[in-house]
Order: sequence, then C-alpha cells, then structure tokens
Amino acid sequence: MASILPASDRSTRPDKNTYEGKRSVYVKNPYLDAMDEDILYHLDLGTKTHNLPAMFGDVKFVCVGGSPNRMKAFAQFMHKELQLEGDGEDIEDICAGTDRYCMFKTGPVLSISHGMGIPSISIMLHELIKLLHHARCCDVTIIRIGTSGGIGIAPGSVVITDTAVDSFFKPRFEQVILDNVVTRNTELDKKLAMDLLNCSREIFSFPTLIGHTMCTYDFYEGQARLDGALCSFSREKKLDYLKRAYKAGVRNIEMESTVFAAMCGLCGLRATCNFGRHSFFREFL
Repeated sequence: MASILPASDRSTRPDKNTYEGKRSVYVKNPYLDAMDEDILYHLDLGTKTHNLPAMFGDVKFVCVGGSPNRMKAFAQFMHKELQLEGDGEDIEDICAGTDRYCMFKTGPVLSISHGMGIPSISIMLHELIKLLHHARCCDVTIIRIGTSGGIGIAPGSVVITDTAVDSFFKPRFEQVILDNVVTRNTELDKKLAMDLLNCSREIFSFPTLIGHTMCTYDFYEGQARLDGALCSFSREKKLDYLKRAYKAGVRNIEMESTVFAAMCGLCGLRATCNFGRHSFFREFL
C-alpha cells in the first residue's frame, strides 16, 4: 500500500487544524472546542477516557466496509501483509464495548465496519473523522471496500470510484438539516483512483476499471430490482433506467458512497471506493 501514500509536501489551508507540511483531518464544528469531553458514542471511545493520539496517531490508511466479519478478515489479511508479530487470529475489536460497529488496528491501517445504508455510515464517519482529528493524524487515505451491483461489466470486476452520484446520476449528496436541504459535492480523489488502478495492473485475477458509483437509499426498488416485497415498475422500465445509468458513466450501484464522498471531501480525507461486483444485474447488456 506504500505506493498510494500521499506526497509528504501536500498541505491544507493554514488554520489551527493544519500541521506544517502535512494534510490534516479537520472538523467543521465550532462547538467541539468548548466541550469538556468528546464522547464517540458508537465507537466506545472518548477524549478523556482514552489517549487517542497514542492509540491512533500513526494511522495512515482507513479501510471501511459494511460487514463486521469482512472487516475483521481484512484486518487479519493486513496483519499478514505487514508481517506484524503473531498470527493476527486474536486481533482485538477496539469497539467491543458497543455492538454498532467493529474496529481493528493493524500497524498504520484501521479497519472499520459501517453497517448498511447512508444513515449508518454517516454516524460512523462523524465519529471516525473526529477520532482521526483528536488523534492528530495526518496524510490519511480512506477507502471504502465492499461488494456492489455492477452495470454492464463482467462478473468479478472491481470498480474504483471516481465520482459518487445519486439516483439522478448527479454528483451530489442531499441532506435535510433542520428544515433546509443541503447539497454537497461527491467527487472523490481522482489521483488516488488512478494510483489504485495502476496497482491493480500487478494483479491479473480480476478486471479493474474506474467509473461512477450510484448511491441509492434502498436495496430493492431504489436499485431497480424486481425481487423485493414491492415493485412499482416494469422490467422494460428497469432496463431503460439501467441503460441510461450506464450511458451516464455509472458502473455499479450501492448505498453509501455519496455521503462517504461528501464527508471525506469536506474534512480533508483523501478518499475513494473500491467495489467487487455482484451478479444480480447480469441480464443487463
């Protein structure tokens, strides 16, 4: 993974969250500084009860995915790849005090589960970003890994996301805050996507490509599936929609990428998504 480390001379805006010669993880909440303690409720961590810089200050890579078991397996894989002491089989879940998420640390790599859907990953990201900020981490790269529904690509393909789009194929994340609709940009780090694509050329077991990822609020009707408890469209309308998505550059569909892109971009995290392809769209193209 060393080949995708951000350049050491990258810097961000000159504010209190910027460390000289480093790209910092910053928060955009003026109320945090006035808090006696910042409790990361769903990670079972806090700024008083834990020494976050000592625990996490060396983190350079964060990999997040939906399934707790998958992220534990990924952490064990990284343990072997980094040739750390021990076999990694008894790796500790740092968030064991809560049943919301799991977190494993292997050297400079943090592996975290985020559950399913925008609300679940959003909660995790709020607390993860604050964790990295409190730990004074710099030059952090974050990658969402997982499976997704592919559109017009071969089974077994891996899609590296350059831009997350909504169900209208627009690069935006819309969220209702108080009684306002707030729209945020969802472009991801294109250089990171290219770096990952270049790394993939050393692996010949599966095809890899860069494309747009469409994020939906639902696994069934929202993803044009015909096998849910409800279905309000015809097979013909489904295929027409997927063809228009493909023409717009969409190569896969999932349920977290827009908020992931929006939050990481606002907080100074170099980010992209990396997806394996499920086969439930094999009838398309």
